[in-house]
Amino acid sequence: MLGVMRHTVGVSQSQSPQPSPYVAPSSYEQFGAPPVAEPRMPWAKAIVVTVVVFLVAGVVAGWAWQQFSPLAKYTVDEQGGALGEEQMTRIFGPDGTYTAIGFVAALVLGAALFWWLRNYGPWSVAIVALGACLGSGVCWGVGMLLGHDPLNPRLRAARLGDLVAAPLELHTWTPLVSWLIGAALACAIIAATTWRAEPVATTSKPAASQPAPPVD
Repeated sequence: MLGVMRHTVGVSQSQSPQPSPYVAPSSYEQFGAPPVAEPRMPWAKAIVVTVVVFLVAGVVAGWAWQQFSPLAKYTVDEQGGALGEEQMTRIFGPDGTYTAIGFVAALVLGAALFWWLRNYGPWSVAIVALGACLGSGVCWGVGMLLGHDPLNPRLRAARLGDLVAAPLELHTWTPLVSWLIGAALACAIIAATTWRAEPVATTSKPAASQPAPPVD
């Protein structure tokens, strides 16, 4: 009897590893990331532009103050000049005109410059405030140069019954602050309307990938 020899060979099949359900994605989008800061302009340029803007505005505002201020008129008499009841109500006309012109000019220019310099943070407020003070001083100086004619020489040169306009002047220093108030108000409004809370990241850190359990 011939014996049959059989030789069995174990065939091993390679099993591909199963994908892990915990594989982290290759890339993910971060929500709520802070915006990229815009580059700042040089300090010298920011200050020079602010000074030039308020310097020109002060000159124009001073001319407007001299042109449109209602002036009280003195009636020439034997004692020199006197103000009637109607003219007494106009004695503070230059103060009101200066305040209105300065407040509006500083409000508009302050808003534009503060928005332009917003990348400087709190320093932009200081730059605009200093520019507003400069504009206020220039406005007063130009107005006094153009419209402040001494009263007594004109009263002596006039005849009895003539009306002589009072000199252009400020009776208090309060109107000078109107420029600073207008600029500060503009900065406060823009800062309040554009303020945003610090962004909070909404994405969670992906879990570390774990190896798949061995398969028997």
